[in-house]
Amino acid sequence: MARPKMACTLRQATRADIPATHAVRMSVRENQLTGGVITERDYVEHLEALGRGWVIEAAGQIVAFAVGNAQSGNIWALFVRPDFERRGFGRRLLDTAVDWLWSQGLMRLWLSTEPATRAQRFYESAGWLNAGTTAQGEIRFELRRPSAGQSNIPPPTEH
Repeated sequence: MARPKMACTLRQATRADIPATHAVRMSVRENQLTGGVITERDYVEHLEALGRGWVIEAAGQIVAFAVGNAQSGNIWALFVRPDFERRGFGRRLLDTAVDWLWSQGLMRLWLSTEPATRAQRFYESAGWLNAGTTAQGEIRFELRRPSAGQSNIPPPTEH
């Protein structure tokens, strides 16, 4: 059964959103933080110096967020609260971040995620290509800027 549509707002993230975005980050079931601590300073640096972030608000709270780094082309964060998954919020945020990073003149974007996760399948279905494994054992995905009239999204496959 499909979930009912929920009114939501997509907007640029601000410093004031950091506690709520961090709460979203800590709520996920996959790709959980294990090797280090992300501090408020890390969020501020990515939102205000290195790139830009966006949040989705629904039900009166921040339920998803993404952050893109315009210096390196990295999608630094993309997380959705588990109880708000499968509503298109992740894809909406990813498309927003990618469009903004392309507008900054970048030709290649990258991100990493744990293997054998829903995140891996999400990025593959969005046209990101597996570019190898990081030193931490994560999959490095890359997306190259499409030429005019082309798309990075692969055609549907027949089963």
